[in-house]
Amino acid sequence: MSENPGYNAQLRTTCVATMLEGGHAINALPQLATAKVNCRILPGEPVDGVQATIERVLADKQIEVTPTGKAVLSPPSPLNEEVMGSIEKLSKEFWPNAEIVPTMSTGATDGSYLRNAGIPTYGHSGLGADVDDNRNHGKDERVLVKSFYEGEEYLYRLVKMLAGGK
Repeated sequence: MSENPGYNAQLRTTCVATMLEGGHAINALPQLATAKVNCRILPGEPVDGVQATIERVLADKQIEVTPTGKAVLSPPSPLNEEVMGSIEKLSKEFWPNAEIVPTMSTGATDGSYLRNAGIPTYGHSGLGADVDDNRNHGKDERVLVKSFYEGEEYLYRLVKMLAGGK
């Protein structure tokens, strides 16, 4: 799964330079340059370890690495057998060949705040999609109509199953 860029980002901590700035004129070498790096840190991994890795990879004492905010850390939620079992059972009905693999979301959630309040938190979209046709946040972002309706039925049945209904 790590060979697929979308899944790779959900299996481990990732850091990406998202904003670059430097120079004052088109015809002069910059005297100063900055890069904003967005890191999505796997729950349980220490922030200072991620910073140390960035500094080690840069290998230049003239480059200063400074966090721009305080991370809200939380341990991962335990893999609850009732939740995972229900997802696995229902997924086999909808998508018989799908593998169920816990991953970290690449999107922002309130999960860390909920976990820190003692509330186990799990995200699950219920959307079956083509992994080779990911258009999240693109100019042509979309969900297949079939996936939308299947996902709606899947999530309805999953909630019923977890709530004790049939």
